[in-house]
Amino acid sequence: MNKARYLIFGMVLALGIIAGCAQRGEPPAATVAPASATTAAVTTPAPSTSASDLAIIAFNKGGCVGCHIIPGVANAKGTIGPDLTNIGQFALQAMQSSSYTGKATTVEEYLKEALLEPDAYISTHCENGPCSAGVMTASLAQSFTSEELAAVIAYLQQPPTAGGGMPLDTTPLAQVVTNLSEEEFLWAKQVYFERCAGCHGTLRKGATGPALTPDRTTAMGTTALSTIIFNGTPRGMPDWGKQGFFTPEQIDILARFLQQEPPAPPEMSLEQMKNSWRLLVSPAERPGAPATKRNWQNYFVVTLRDAGQVAVIDGDTYEVVSNVDTGYAVHITRMSATGRYAYVIGRDGKLALVDLWMETPTKVAEVQVCYDARSVEVSKYEGPEGDFTDRLAVVGCYWPPHFVILDGQTLEPMNIVSTRGYTVDTKEYHPEPRVASIVASHYKPEWIINVKEIGQIWLVNYVDPFAPQIKMLPAARYLHDGGWDASRRYFLVAANQSNKVAVVDALEGKITALVDTPKMPHPGRGANWIDPEFGPVWSSAHLGDPAIVSIGTDPEGHPESAWKAVRVTPLPGAGSLFIKTHPNSQWIWVDMTLNPDPVLARTICVIAKQQPTEPYRCWEASSYGRAVHFEYNAAGTEVWVSIWGDASKPGQTGEIVVYDDATLTEKARIPNLITPTGKFNVFNTVGDIY
Repeated sequence: MNKARYLIFGMVLALGIIAGCAQRGEPPAATVAPASATTAAVTTPAPSTSASDLAIIAFNKGGCVGCHIIPGVANAKGTIGPDLTNIGQFALQAMQSSSYTGKATTVEEYLKEALLEPDAYISTHCENGPCSAGVMTASLAQSFTSEELAAVIAYLQQPPTAGGGMPLDTTPLAQVVTNLSEEEFLWAKQVYFERCAGCHGTLRKGATGPALTPDRTTAMGTTALSTIIFNGTPRGMPDWGKQGFFTPEQIDILARFLQQEPPAPPEMSLEQMKNSWRLLVSPAERPGAPATKRNWQNYFVVTLRDAGQVAVIDGDTYEVVSNVDTGYAVHITRMSATGRYAYVIGRDGKLALVDLWMETPTKVAEVQVCYDARSVEVSKYEGPEGDFTDRLAVVGCYWPPHFVILDGQTLEPMNIVSTRGYTVDTKEYHPEPRVASIVASHYKPEWIINVKEIGQIWLVNYVDPFAPQIKMLPAARYLHDGGWDASRRYFLVAANQSNKVAVVDALEGKITALVDTPKMPHPGRGANWIDPEFGPVWSSAHLGDPAIVSIGTDPEGHPESAWKAVRVTPLPGAGSLFIKTHPNSQWIWVDMTLNPDPVLARTICVIAKQQPTEPYRCWEASSYGRAVHFEYNAAGTEVWVSIWGDASKPGQTGEIVVYDDATLTEKARIPNLITPTGKFNVFNTVGDIY
């Protein structure tokens, strides 16, 4: 549909029918207005009070309040869809655009046409890339009575002005029942922790996603909250209902749960951690040399998210060597400094230690150090201050907000350090500063620990793990993920909600720069390559913008480009989670996993390093699911891409597609994996090659 009209009702829920959402876009430039359109805009009378009340009932019933600002509607404060304050004027401009192919000649006809035929015209210029068909259901208009439909159209033509008095009554919304049974509450509490806390916070105070505290959620109401849960958002929230992950009844329970006070989560002591610790195979009982004849340095450790496992896959033969039980929803795997051990951290805070030297890779120790976690790292330093190879590990937690230092050989917990503190900007105390990512310095016996909510980067010296020295560097709020530049001196980390990338000099121990970027950078580890114009750069994908941004990283050879966003390469859509390249490759690979368009969600693109102004080629990696995460083999000749499917659908649970990096042709598929996500090649992970 025409761009402006397509965005008018980007997110609506009608009774039990849940519609879609699109972000705001600017309407086409106006030309001379047709007489009929001008007349309609001038002569249409303002709706009566009763008609206004009826329109507001419809707005609430349809869930419009959760996604739009609607003047005169007290709880309509949504920012996912466009501000509807001047939508009548936008409609006038749209009808005058050469791209408009509808039949309407008045604003009233235009708005009615948009409701009755939402997919009549699809624009290619939504804010996050091409608009998608099917995001708004045509049954919306059918769910309204004729009186409600007329009232909505009249209201949108001439809504109350900003200074037009008190917001009108929204009693129908206040009457929604939000009570939960004990069983429903416990179910919703667990689901929120497993699926939602990572973005919205365990205390529901917000981070990558907005705060979901009752002062915000009760104003939105059950219907609007259900709409968002069902459809997701263009900024990266999954469309849980569209995917079939939750039923409408379950979504209703979650929406009502979000209007309750957040339950107080438990803390965790060192004693509790030690009670969970299991040493399954002692170091003395493990092989003294590799017991396998396989090329273990070319193993891929693959997250099987919904199976609670990792698969160890032979990168030479594509055989699954071992499936290892780990924690719930494994997030990442890191290798020890020698590459022998894989440290696997789940979102439930369970850490598993896998010995890759064994003939069949086996879990040799496990421990739970928190209830929610995302990051793990090891000690890598060897130098004048000691040899810490394979000696220590560290886990960064989301809840409780702390990091834990462990014995690298056994996983016995040694020390806990809280991350609660004060934000870098407003200097307010924050009760939930989560540890988002950790890397090990190549210059010093230090971990670089990123404390998300308060925006601090901690340099943690681990020479004495029971009394670590910590240097706190102020950066920007909502630090998330990042990686090293090609020299491994500078660490670049995304502060995604601040739309910045912080640059840390690991040698000097200071912040070098804060680089402005497009919306919500999400680099994974990022991608290092040589730009033909700007020299060495590090690139990040983005959740909120359809673009790759490249930052200059060579202050000596290319000082004019250093620590600046020197290039933005457009993509077909937003929602990118990962980007990857290799020193031997001519390509940069990028996904669009969280794009609301299912085709784009399974599409991958490559950008030619010698012509980086636009993608060289984009294609669908699968006929189902979402394409996510890239990893090279040890030689840098193959790229592995995960197809993230549905564990409940036989034949579509997931697989890995192996591509020849030189020719971009498919070489193999590793089928029947359960929701494969991240893949970590031993050689590349040890060497920080990306």
